[in-house]
Amino acid sequence: MPKIELLFLVDDDPDDQHVFAEALSEIDTDVNLVTASNGLEALETLKRNHSRLPDLIFLDLNMPKMNGKQFLKEIKSLSPFRDIPVVIYSTSSAKMDMDETLAMGAEGFIVKPDSFGAVCEAIRGVIK
Repeated sequence: MPKIELLFLVDDDPDDQHVFAEALSEIDTDVNLVTASNGLEALETLKRNHSRLPDLIFLDLNMPKMNGKQFLKEIKSLSPFRDIPVVIYSTSSAKMDMDETLAMGAEGFIVKPDSFGAVCEAIRGVIK
């Protein structure tokens, strides 16, 4: 994967957003982070900033308004966004969710870790 300069986190949990941001700043301070709280907000953000698309999207599955699967299906159907790599970042460890999202075009699936160090390792494993 090329160098990540702009990363997009789509997650409705403010605490998870904060931990992710802290972990990312420990790993690579040169990476800019943009967040959205649901798929609908994320889609609007992508459309509004289509001249500067993220290099990678971390996507939660369980969110209000538009969940992660709906968002993934939508962006993979839109030519300006379909090539953005998406990594599912969810509390779900269900094999069905993993299989379904990978079949829909996700690059990977990470079950949200329960410690800060493990969050750092998970993010590092994807962006480095």
